[in-house]
Amino acid sequence: MIKIIECPRDAMQGLPDFIPTKTKVSYINTLLQVGFDTIDFGSFVSPKAIPQLQDTAEVLSELDLTGTRSKLLVIVGNKRGAETACQYGSIHYIGYPHSVSPAFLSRNINSNTEKSMALIRELLELCDQHGKELVVYLSMAFGNPYGDEWSVPVVVNTVGQLADMGVKIVPLSDTTGVATPENTGALFNGLIPAFSQVELGCHLHTTRHRWYQLVDSAYQNGCRRFDTVMLGLGGCPMAEDDLVGNLQTVSLMEYLSKNGINSELNKEAFEEAHRASLQTFSKFMD
Repeated sequence: MIKIIECPRDAMQGLPDFIPTKTKVSYINTLLQVGFDTIDFGSFVSPKAIPQLQDTAEVLSELDLTGTRSKLLVIVGNKRGAETACQYGSIHYIGYPHSVSPAFLSRNINSNTEKSMALIRELLELCDQHGKELVVYLSMAFGNPYGDEWSVPVVVNTVGQLADMGVKIVPLSDTTGVATPENTGALFNGLIPAFSQVELGCHLHTTRHRWYQLVDSAYQNGCRRFDTVMLGLGGCPMAEDDLVGNLQTVSLMEYLSKNGINSELNKEAFEEAHRASLQTFSKFMD
């Protein structure tokens, strides 16, 4: 079964103009009707770092969760953010951005590998205490521009450490858009048989011209969890380059349809959400 994680948070976090809270609420409520497995809708991080998402708590208070099957996910960068997230019963997943790149850990969350691993242990305890699930995003999983060592064995070793700690969900993040069909296939082919207890996902920052081969390589090598953004907006604002853009939801839907794979999404609700995304984000499109 395919799991689609729709990520309006990723679309919004780097936008230059603040999207009003009411607009966010209206848009996310539309997404909640589609049938996505998860909605990655906000974050509890410093407003100075990500000002666009400073209203996450207010947005959450106004979401209509009646009848939705989608679970809610927020991103945190430290223990304080996780403690805040744990106060809300409607949040199911707490996401945390770890990395195989020490340089990016420093750049993204002012941390290092040792501190980040220690924090993950604390986050696992918090999640266990409050009935949440921890999602550890492994950024720079497909390579990085910072000169840190990268290879498939490096990624396998890191996932092994996370698995030993008890992490159950690890999306591999192509933070700066360097994934290729070859390294994507090699990663999932090496990881999925070795860590059957871990749900491995694919969070691609990619352009509309090169996505198909990457998705196909991930799927053919066992990946069944994909993060998408309705119009492909976004990327990590802490990365070195301009925002690369995310895998478009319509692109993944095209891949699934072409290959006879059932997404189990409500088609009418999906079309309505796509129209809402155009209304919400059209001024930010190229």
